[in-house]
Amino acid sequence: MPLSLTLRPNERLVVNGCAIRNSNRRHTILIESRADVVRSSDLLEESSANTPVTRVYFKIQTALIYAKMRDDLVPLIQRGLAELATVFGGASLSAIFEAANYVSQANYYMALAELRPVIEHEAKLLEKIAHKTGEDAGSIPSEAAGIAAE
Repeated sequence: MPLSLTLRPNERLVVNGCAIRNSNRRHTILIESRADVVRSSDLLEESSANTPVTRVYFKIQTALIYAKMRDDLVPLIQRGLAELATVFGGASLSAIFEAANYVSQANYYMALAELRPVIEHEAKLLEKIAHKTGEDAGSIPSEAAGIAAE
């Protein structure tokens, strides 16, 4: 069954490492064979990968986009997920384990999907820390995420 994607005007996506931008009209495309596809809305800029969870997300994203780098990235990703598993609990911990499972199956898109709520949770935790300390959440050291076991 083909993957049907409806693209917004000027929406960007990456298919098997190739960046594609839609024209100024809405279009639907069908991808009829196995391909690694990610929409621009799911992409994280490298400069935004500044917390423990976003750094792991960025590595998974890189593995998804650049197949040639996967052999080098997978051990780093699994190590990063293992480290995250030591500081998060509850639903975030379950999502981290699911992401690790998807990485093991080379299903990088689903691994990214599992980590999105963890990124949101991490951002809320960092905001709480910033509020308590009176600092900007972006200036909190990444090591502060070590208290994320909520």
